[in-house]
Amino acid sequence: MLRKALVASGLILSLQLTLSAQQRDAFIPFINAQHRWVDSVFNTLSARDKVAQLFMVRAHSDLGQRYIDSVAGVIQREQLGGIVLFQGGPVRHAQVINRYQRLSKVPLLVAFDGEWGLGMRLADSTISFPYQMALGAIQNEALIYQMGLEVARDFKRLGMNVNFAPVVDINNNPRNPVINFRSFGEDKQNVTRKGLAYMRGMMDGGLLTTLKHFPGHGDTDVDSHYDLPRLTFTAGRLDSLEMYPFRELIKAGAPGVMVAHMNIPSLDKTPNLPSSLSHHIITNVLKKRFGFQGLTFTDAMDMRGVVKHFRNGEADVRAIIAGNDVLELSENSGRAINLVLQAIKQGRLSQQDIDTRVKKILAAKYWLGLDNQQQRTVNLTNLYRDINRPQTEALNQRLADASVTLLKSDSLIKALDYTKRTAVICIGLTQISEFQNMLGWRFDNNMFYVLSPQATADDVAAVANELSSYSQVIVALHDNRIRPRSTLNYNGTVRLFINELANMNSVFCLFANPYSLAGLPGIEQAKTILVCYQNDDIMQRAAAKVILKRLNPTGRLPVTVNSFFRYGDGK
Repeated sequence: MLRKALVASGLILSLQLTLSAQQRDAFIPFINAQHRWVDSVFNTLSARDKVAQLFMVRAHSDLGQRYIDSVAGVIQREQLGGIVLFQGGPVRHAQVINRYQRLSKVPLLVAFDGEWGLGMRLADSTISFPYQMALGAIQNEALIYQMGLEVARDFKRLGMNVNFAPVVDINNNPRNPVINFRSFGEDKQNVTRKGLAYMRGMMDGGLLTTLKHFPGHGDTDVDSHYDLPRLTFTAGRLDSLEMYPFRELIKAGAPGVMVAHMNIPSLDKTPNLPSSLSHHIITNVLKKRFGFQGLTFTDAMDMRGVVKHFRNGEADVRAIIAGNDVLELSENSGRAINLVLQAIKQGRLSQQDIDTRVKKILAAKYWLGLDNQQQRTVNLTNLYRDINRPQTEALNQRLADASVTLLKSDSLIKALDYTKRTAVICIGLTQISEFQNMLGWRFDNNMFYVLSPQATADDVAAVANELSSYSQVIVALHDNRIRPRSTLNYNGTVRLFINELANMNSVFCLFANPYSLAGLPGIEQAKTILVCYQNDDIMQRAAAKVILKRLNPTGRLPVTVNSFFRYGDGK
């Protein structure tokens, strides 16, 4: 069934290029089978060591030596099952991974949130692929499969073996503060296709991946990092929409699922109970009804969404009782292990249940090749070069090119004359952009203008008063914040100027979240709008290629913005 899905989505050509990856044993049957190495390791573990395999601790390499040493102490003392890496530098990460692996009697799972690759946490000296919202616009899933392979190659080179990705939440709430641009979009079929491509690429590259955030975090306006979201949808709605990508990708062999912290009365009526602690949601729905036999991970157990109502380690115990295999970032792993051992004595948990989960975790480590010392030791030689490969940078640009979405007509682009006086206005920045530089060499008679998000009326008037002398106007709207939010941080004066520009036959390029179009009244009057999803150089180069008539935009809008800009719009 998986092969049929891959053929249908155009991925078979890429799969043929990865014969060795295809020969890897299928993950789900593998971790549920008996293995001599697993048994040999399991038989060396004490009761406490077994429980410790269910926990992963937070690790950074940018918080100083004292912090690094403190995590080393936890790993050596508690002998936990894995670590989750956050911010730092590639070489420093590799060094701490090597150190922590040496301290562990059992090889560690080394996880990372790499939804858009290493750049999600390691912004310096690593490549960031486009956010999933941009990928949702791409019509060629083979590119996303290839991205998955490259992400896996980066992870393995850095000594990491678990990627908490892809996000398969369906983002149908523009106000969503935590998923939003991290989602492939609002259409369940599109999200499933893109999630399949990304998941298979990473798995074929040798990574353990997780679908997140079950049963679906896309339609909430509460961030579970800070509070407990409450979903009031019917079980039927959740089954047919939010849970659809999870169900289909589980059929396709998903190795891991991460469970969100959300209260969902239609699935479990227990007051204030997060989904991550619900036996019905995890064991009855995810494992029994959906037939999931891989590894179930909790979202971070130090988030307010889970510890607000279950404090002092009770959340950890309940998460294991509910059916989770791996707990990510307990507030206090030593305390949690003691409480789980106590729960076994009290009969709240059975030792057999713990043993079954531990063997699955060990089998996952065996599948990853962690029985081999070389597989868990990072070679520091040429590390920067190896994770900044020219072919990866080229793929990154191809992904950006394929995501550009043309709304309305391309008539203004076709009519552009490189010899005429052309104004190129960038709004939302404070200096000349890559986009302007790309256009500058081709338009013979151009002038660049830059307006900050909070430009004054005098600043705007100075630009507006000069536009009458130009035959052509190209406008770029930028969101210069770290993450593209649903609304732009432009003041009223700037927004009014955008409205005026939309009525001047200007070509618009949006380097921002597509939802932000809804906060620009009058933008729908523009004849040509290129949606480029985020403000970085690869997107600006892609847009410039379209303006210079070197690229035909093929992306389609992955979300509905308003009545003017709807899902699927694009040339």
